[in-house]
Amino acid sequence: MLFKTGLIRGSGLFAGFLILALWQNLNGDDSAARSFLFYGVIAFFLGLTSVIYQIQDWRFSKQILAHYGAMHVTVLPTTLLSGFYPLNSLQDLLHVYIQFNLTGFILFTTTFFISKLLRYRKPVKID
Repeated sequence: MLFKTGLIRGSGLFAGFLILALWQNLNGDDSAARSFLFYGVIAFFLGLTSVIYQIQDWRFSKQILAHYGAMHVTVLPTTLLSGFYPLNSLQDLLHVYIQFNLTGFILFTTTFFISKLLRYRKPVKID
């Protein structure tokens, strides 16, 4: 059931970026269309793997490690293949890897604290 939920989330995100890519293509901007297509693939993987945090039997640390690993086999290769970054040397590859990890850390930390805030702001039902 979680896999289906992840597919729905990821497909919805991908569809939005696909529409943007098609729009840019129709307007003759092939470069922007290609970028939106890669953004869509990345968004698909993010939506698909978001359900990892809903696996109740796993400790939070295991969820984090599983998601981090999934990002390495999905989002990182997509980013490398996208052409968004020059990859002419090992130093370029290292730079992209550091940015990948830094961006992941910032996004994870931000969404973690937002989810904590939202959880504390839920109204309490009084019987």
